[in-house]
Amino acid sequence: MSPPLGAKSGAPSLHHVAVGARDVAALAEFYGRLLQQEERRRHLDEAGALRSVWFDLSGVLLMIERAEATLSRPAVQGVGLGAFLLAFRADAAGRRAFEVRAAALGAEVESRSAYTSYLRDPDGNRIAVSEYEVDA
Repeated sequence: MSPPLGAKSGAPSLHHVAVGARDVAALAEFYGRLLQQEERRRHLDEAGALRSVWFDLSGVLLMIERAEATLSRPAVQGVGLGAFLLAFRADAAGRRAFEVRAAALGAEVESRSAYTSYLRDPDGNRIAVSEYEVDA
C-alpha cells in the first residue's frame, strides 16, 4: 500500500515556491491574511530594504520575493509552459471561507469548477483553492 499523498515516502518533495512581487510587503500581507498564516521569516538586502517574506504552509515554504524586473503577464487562457497556478488545499467549508477572505482583500473569484475556485493575487498571479481529494 502506498503512503498517503504528501506523506514522506523517500521521493523528492516540494521544498518551496517563490513568487516574485512588485511590492513584497503588500503581497506578503495579502497572502498572510488570505491563508491566515504568520510570517515565518523576513529577509532584508544589504541596504536594509525588504527582500523577501516566507510563510510555512504545512512544511512547504511560500516565499514572496522582490522582483528585480517587471513583467506583464497575459491572463491564462489554458495550460502554458512553466508554473501558472498556485493551488491551495481546503475542505468545502475552507474553500468558502477562502473565497470570503479573498473577496474582502479585493480578489474576486474569476471562475469555478466543481471542486476548485480560481482568482488572482494583487500582482495578477493566478491562484486557486481546491477541495478535490486526490486519493478519492
